[in-house]
Amino acid sequence: MKKLFLLWGALCLALALTAQVTERERPAEWQQLVPGARFMDRFLPMPPGRQATGIWGTDSVQHRFVDNGIELPTTSFWGGNILQSADGEYHLYVCGWDESSPRGHMFWSKSTVYHAVCDNPFGPFVVRNSIGKGHNPEAFRLKDGRIVGYVIDGYYMADHENSLVWTYHTFPFDPRDRRIIEGLSNLTFARRQDNSYLMVCRGGGVWISRDGLSTYHQVTDKRVYPPVKGEFEDPVVWRDELQYHLIVNDWLGRIAFYQRSLDGVHWVTEQGEAYVPGVSVHPDGEVEHWFKYERPKVFQDQYGYAQQMNFAVIDTIKWEDLPGDRPSSTPIAIPLNKGVRLEVLNQEPITAKTKTIDVRFLADETFHPQRDVDVASLRFGSFNEVNFGRGCQALKSRPDGDNLIVTFRGKGSGIQADEFAPKLIGRTKEGKLLYGYARLPYVDYQPALVSARRPAYDPDKRQLKVEIQNFGLSASRPMRAEVMGEQASFGSIEVPALQPYEAQSFTLPATLTEASEKQTFVIVFSRQGVELERNTLPFVGPQKIK
Repeated sequence: MKKLFLLWGALCLALALTAQVTERERPAEWQQLVPGARFMDRFLPMPPGRQATGIWGTDSVQHRFVDNGIELPTTSFWGGNILQSADGEYHLYVCGWDESSPRGHMFWSKSTVYHAVCDNPFGPFVVRNSIGKGHNPEAFRLKDGRIVGYVIDGYYMADHENSLVWTYHTFPFDPRDRRIIEGLSNLTFARRQDNSYLMVCRGGGVWISRDGLSTYHQVTDKRVYPPVKGEFEDPVVWRDELQYHLIVNDWLGRIAFYQRSLDGVHWVTEQGEAYVPGVSVHPDGEVEHWFKYERPKVFQDQYGYAQQMNFAVIDTIKWEDLPGDRPSSTPIAIPLNKGVRLEVLNQEPITAKTKTIDVRFLADETFHPQRDVDVASLRFGSFNEVNFGRGCQALKSRPDGDNLIVTFRGKGSGIQADEFAPKLIGRTKEGKLLYGYARLPYVDYQPALVSARRPAYDPDKRQLKVEIQNFGLSASRPMRAEVMGEQASFGSIEVPALQPYEAQSFTLPATLTEASEKQTFVIVFSRQGVELERNTLPFVGPQKIK
């Protein structure tokens, strides 16, 4: 019976792996998306390079650019991201293992993190030194310039990019009475405006640390990924001067999704694929047909906009990459159309009654809006409109120093009260994709973020104690918090203004049985009768934290 069970398990695994070849079915509405709607539309051709001839790799990648990323004939590489130092040098933090290891790709758990350098962000990178054991690295820079190199279950730290001394540490985590979804692995980080850090774990929980090293506190009570079925992993989060971005990969469906957020906790999902196999294209149109694209990371410009995406790619199913054979894995880099910087000039909130909308196109060293923009091609408004070719039409334009101000007809914007970054899609006069998201002058881009812990019952005092903390970047406004159980409300708390990171505890009279202590509590925050936030806190019990 045991052998039969093992055979059945192996068959199920084989069927699941075979299913990876067929991408997940797309929603019908995606067929109506215009060019520029999908994040995938932002991928540009890879820089030309030296093509592979007669070395490792299946036939589908035999003409790949071997000087893109990093390649060594005896090493399998995986993951990694790039930081640029003040001297202009580019630093890749990547993991790898001996290609002839006894388990092939499945030797990844024994991988080493390497520090490699190059004079450009595409490669070829050259290993300068090794940092230590670890997998799935993601490096980020602290306010004081120190470098943190995250790996599964811990991190390395050094004084600067070229340091030869890296010390190993572990992060402290506080789930705050919330379930840890799928464990604390494959973490990804984004620096907030006050130099604190927001982290997303593999399962889609959002955590915040005041400085990137101190305790990470979980502030979500469910995963923030798109509300669709999928085997999600490989999140990558980043923040630019306007908003947060998140891409997460459905590894089984071989499709990734793209999301945006004002505060890093509440997300909208844009229509269309973030990426799928086949996004690595040469200037002449030839495609590097890698089987899987995983561990995406972004390289950002001075404003935080993503100008390049790095992937870990493999040319076969991981379990079929055996020691000493042709298939293997490597990092690759693909440039991105990073978009244009936009500002809405209307001081009053945009509604369906707004007659015109003025949008300023900001010039920079590579973008000259007065010369480059095809004004007649532009559409502006909610992504739910613009992504389908609808939205506001341009009426006229005028110079503004080096910038350009375009006036749009207000009708059809689709902009709602919760809009924080309306979208633009159009073309340049050369016919290239033009897109961007606009800052709204009346939106608070450093909002408060109030979050409650699970109420704790004191049987002696017959009270519920509720801790409420502000994890946002500005002081909260006074509000009401109603504490509800599964059967009834326990009452309301008047929560005063809380400064960033300030926590206060409140009590409510209650009488609970031992069984009812383990019920689900719901904390509903409201102001003047309008619900602002809802924390759902079931009984979790002890959790393993690594």
